[in-house]
Amino acid sequence: MQKQKKVLVTGGARGIGEAICRALSADGWFVYIHCNSSVSEAENLCSELGNSQVVVADLSSSSAVDIISEICADADAIVNNAGVALVDLFDRVTDMDMRRLFEINLFAPMNITRRLLPQMISKKQGAIVNISSIFGENGGSCEVDYSVSKSALIGFTKALAKEVGPAGIRVNCVCPGIIDTDMNGNLSFDDIESLCDEIPISRVGEPEDVADTVAFLLSDKARYITGAVIDVNGGWQG
Repeated sequence: MQKQKKVLVTGGARGIGEAICRALSADGWFVYIHCNSSVSEAENLCSELGNSQVVVADLSSSSAVDIISEICADADAIVNNAGVALVDLFDRVTDMDMRRLFEINLFAPMNITRRLLPQMISKKQGAIVNISSIFGENGGSCEVDYSVSKSALIGFTKALAKEVGPAGIRVNCVCPGIIDTDMNGNLSFDDIESLCDEIPISRVGEPEDVADTVAFLLSDKARYITGAVIDVNGGWQG
């Protein structure tokens, strides 16, 4: 009997992360659902999916990597999805807010991957998907620090893909555009209407649009894809 593959999804309790957990569970993966504050949502999702486990850790804390790497040591794949936004003028961002942003959006994905990678290398197989953003490619006004953190994830993806490809491990990146999640909950109806006028597909994205792309990249159908940066943005350029 073939062993069930296991995947860690950070920020898996809500929004895009929840949709990713659902899609991967439907594809037969055992899902480690990471969360921080959304514990009840994660537990409800875990109960609904079955074949999953909740992992609680604050990615802005130095102990988070130890917690995650201990529980998820046997993960065959990682989806570095967790992230926080930071909207403000560049010269008004505090050092504390900047450090927290980078801890969660960049250093946590790198350090979690660093800890879980050796066992993937030993098995000569594995897959990693990093969730960046359209602003990581094109930049966003009043989201400079956020854009930098997401741009760095793209560089991380491309460099690591070259390094671990010979070990049978694929590393790819997904860059969502405007997706209907709580992170964009500050947008008014008029804002959404205006954005839709700029999006060739004429709608904002759904979490499932991103989740389906991630599921594809972790599947054998994407076995010859690595180091790729895939836009899920309806054609919008930001």
